[in-house]
Order: sequence, then structure tokens, then C-alpha cells
Amino acid sequence: MAVSRRNRKSEEDGTPSPGMDLSKIKDIIKLMEDHELTAFELEQDGFKVKLEKGGRVEVAPPAPAAAAAPAAEAPADAVAAEDTEEITAPMVGTFYKSPSPDSDAFVKVGDAVDEDTTVCIIEAMKVMNEIKAEKKGVIQRVLIDDATPVQFGQGLFVIA
Repeated sequence: MAVSRRNRKSEEDGTPSPGMDLSKIKDIIKLMEDHELTAFELEQDGFKVKLEKGGRVEVAPPAPAAAAAPAAEAPADAVAAEDTEEITAPMVGTFYKSPSPDSDAFVKVGDAVDEDTTVCIIEAMKVMNEIKAEKKGVIQRVLIDDATPVQFGQGLFVIA
């Protein structure tokens, strides 16, 4: 079986295989931005690409650049202290701090919460999901602006 020059080049320098056209991926990213999508996944003819807003890009088989991608995921404003914890998003969706635009926030800085306290809503596929603290503590910081898209595992609140 003859290997084309394009295949050999991709094997030698680690660039993606011919099955992955970089211009198509750029088009997908543009569509994601235009339609405010936070994730996209495609598998076709043994080629798989998964894009998530927030710095994570996966390509199978993994390219050398993909190994460095997880380091880019760490939020710049992450709060790291031994006596604090984060309440994180259990799903992808849109974060809302109150049940309606004219209502008070579920919680604010200084409020005590326990495992059953509703701290926010995450809208996913037009379903409003109440998010519980699932931890006991006092709200120290709100990490997300109202009506902002969030990713699974992204920090929402810091509690102590």
C-alpha cells in the first residue's frame, strides 16, 4: 500500500492526518461562536474531534499539541486555599443566580449553605435544573456572572 506524501508528512511532524482538515475545524469553531455552543463532537470514518469552549480540544488519535491542552483549562482566577472548597457545575448549561430576572439571588457572599441549599439554576436544553450546594459552608465568592455558559466541573462558588 502506497503512503501519500501528505500522510508521511503528518506522521513525521505530528500534524493531524488528512482526515482532519484544519479549515473545517476552524469553520466549526466559528459556528460554535456564532450559535453560542459550548461543545461539539464529531466522529466520522474513524476520525473523531471533540471541541469544548474553555480551552479543551481533543482529537483522536491524539496529536502532540493535545497533550498540553489540559493545562490551559485551569481558570486564571481559581481560588486555591486549604480551607475553601468550590461548588462546581454538575452539567453543561447556562448559569442563573436567581429563579427569575426580578428575583433575589439564591445565595450571596456571606450566606451559610448546607448540602440541601439551592445555590443556582443551570439551564440545559430548555430545562431549569436547581443546583444544590452538596457541601456545608459559607459563600466566599461567586465565580460566574449571571446568564453565563458553564462547563461540567467548572467552579461556580467558593465556600469556606
